[in-house]
Amino acid sequence: MAASLKELKASEFDAAIAQGTVLVDFWAPWCPPCRMQLPILEALAAEIGDAAKICKVNVDEEGEIAERFKVSSIPTLILFKDGKVAKQFVGLQQAATLKQALS
Repeated sequence: MAASLKELKASEFDAAIAQGTVLVDFWAPWCPPCRMQLPILEALAAEIGDAAKICKVNVDEEGEIAERFKVSSIPTLILFKDGKVAKQFVGLQQAATLKQALS
């Protein structure tokens, strides 16, 4: 069974990224590459377990978070380490690329 990715709201975003390694997928339901990214992230979440958190932010519902991190195209994935941006990916990413960034 695929691991479910936590959908972050503005009220919980800062707490969610504050500690550890967190990969956040900025996406929208109408975006075809975003829909292609989802199963890759679900498989990755199942594979890495508790080593890192993988979350998602719907840019249509949480535009202020997307604006804060200057997300202008989606999917954009941002890797946070202890609350700070460590790396940013724009466009569809393969599991191997993301796994390497998380390790």
